[in-house]
Amino acid sequence: MSKIFFNERVIIIAEACDNHFGNLNYAKKMVRLAKKAGADVIKFQHHLPDEEMLKSVPKSSNFKMSLYDFLKKYSLKLSDHKKLKIFCQKIGIEYLCTPFSYKAAEELNSIGVKWFKIGSGEFTDTPFIKKILKFKKPVIFSTGMSTVKEIQMVQNVISKQKNRKIALMNCTSEYPPILEDLNLGFIPILRGKYPNIKIGHSDHTNDILSSLAAVALGARIIEKHVNLDNKNYGPDRHVSISFKKFAEMVKGIRKLEKSLGTKKRIYKKEKQIRRWATRSIVSLRDIHKNQKISADDIWSKRPGTGIPSRFMSKVIGKRAKKFIKKNTLIKRSQISF
Repeated sequence: MSKIFFNERVIIIAEACDNHFGNLNYAKKMVRLAKKAGADVIKFQHHLPDEEMLKSVPKSSNFKMSLYDFLKKYSLKLSDHKKLKIFCQKIGIEYLCTPFSYKAAEELNSIGVKWFKIGSGEFTDTPFIKKILKFKKPVIFSTGMSTVKEIQMVQNVISKQKNRKIALMNCTSEYPPILEDLNLGFIPILRGKYPNIKIGHSDHTNDILSSLAAVALGARIIEKHVNLDNKNYGPDRHVSISFKKFAEMVKGIRKLEKSLGTKKRIYKKEKQIRRWATRSIVSLRDIHKNQKISADDIWSKRPGTGIPSRFMSKVIGKRAKKFIKKNTLIKRSQISF
């Protein structure tokens, strides 16, 4: 079982998709660059085109080659995945893969994959999901192109299979998405509805802002498409970012997640500032001994080392025990409480 799935910190996934164009050396280069950029995981895809689609599957983009033909030409072989899995282990980055058919999942399972990522297209394919869950491994599900009712339907299927080791990814399956369609505010809704499930965000924008925002909103997994420099000409070209940009995103997320605590207290560095930045009760004029202090005699000013200004109503009406000079902090010893 993949230990990283249970990490408390944000899991950052570099989605290599098919931007290696079936070239194992390119794929290994992507692994090295993902590791260098700070990714926890690099994810590939295992396609067996005849198992997952008909040749006549409609196109949803202006990419010249049909998806079927592209995958036939550029998909990695199972032997490549096996080598990549070993290579990832060797350099210290987690290998993850999306099977796009049950046969692909069986093949990945045969080489000892620790977990699965299921794409949005297969999210509502409940017969497929039931079989995937029987591997008894953690599964990350993307929820693009699905309704709230469908998400609950799949959750009901998962619950019956008694596999709680799952994650749901907020996702908009547009490539790239219109910003108004991202609905990042759905992330805290998912967290509230499924408090025992890890919630993440699969980001198809071609910048890093929405990924940072997703973390701020509670996403604990971020998946982002990456591409090799000068090789961004495949069907995922509009949703992929460079490894340089990916590294910036990782640094941003790691900084950001440090600031997402929920405790409210006065911190050590704040205490130093609190002494001068808060307000104390100060005399606005000379106050003579035995004089009754009025509201016109006092007000609040910095520093905060005297009587806190919130006690002003208790000072008004009291008598001065000794002379109090104008524009000075009033001490408790100077007043008859």
